[in-house]
Amino acid sequence: MRRIVMLFALAAMLAAASLRAQEASWTTPATPFRIAGNLYYVGSEELAAYLVATSQGNILINSNLASSPKQIRLSVEKLGFRWNDIKILLISQGHFDHCAGSAEILRETGAKYEVMAEDVSVVESGGHTDFHYAKDKSTWFPPAHVNRALHDGDTVTLGGATLTAHKTAGHNKGTTTWTMDVRDDGRTLHVVIVGGPNANSGYKLVGNRAYPQIAADFAQGFTSLERLPCDLFLGAHASYFDMQQKYARFAKGDKSAFIDPAGYKTYVADRRQAFERELERQQRAAKARPGL
Repeated sequence: MRRIVMLFALAAMLAAASLRAQEASWTTPATPFRIAGNLYYVGSEELAAYLVATSQGNILINSNLASSPKQIRLSVEKLGFRWNDIKILLISQGHFDHCAGSAEILRETGAKYEVMAEDVSVVESGGHTDFHYAKDKSTWFPPAHVNRALHDGDTVTLGGATLTAHKTAGHNKGTTTWTMDVRDDGRTLHVVIVGGPNANSGYKLVGNRAYPQIAADFAQGFTSLERLPCDLFLGAHASYFDMQQKYARFAKGDKSAFIDPAGYKTYVADRRQAFERELERQQRAAKARPGL
């Protein structure tokens, strides 16, 4: 019995250590850098944020945690850009780790906030209408007003730069994958910033009354991701695209470190398989329960 208690204690300690490491990576600043063309990385070690520089002001993708605006601002200014030149704010998804800082950034810069329509109520309510986390106070965040509701295929244009919003829902109802083309060293590169392809722990993929079409949305999202041309593979989380390993190569002079079409295809296929395994497991469990 004592050995079992010790094993549980050890497991709890390891889980706590892992959580602390994750939280540290979410708030530890990463070195800001130009990825390619007019696209820059301005996020933390794990929570990605991107700056698109244009002749008429700049576009910021993701505001991250409520504590993140200071970190993002320092990164933007370290690259030589003015914070007040951010004219449009976009997000990858309406979860606190990608949009909790929006209210402060909008207040400081006066930027316009453009969000996928299905996530508008979530960001404007500060997370209180999220289909899964609405009752979890730890996921709530400062609400922010949305200036434009986006739909699948809509474009955001500023100063000659154009981004396309792809609804790749499931992770939440308005998960958005952003694409754009950049010119770099005389070539055009197709950029994909994956919004979030994961079925989180506790997600009901079968019989979800709050989100009945969740499984269908996930499946459609993966189909959309599979169809996108990709040279530069990026994402809402740095771990999606192995940023730290790629940046180490990039810093040593490998300017093509983030060009990874094969890695993109492998990642999408892996995430689809993980979703399908979980869906199948839940479907089997539902059939085994009498009365369902």
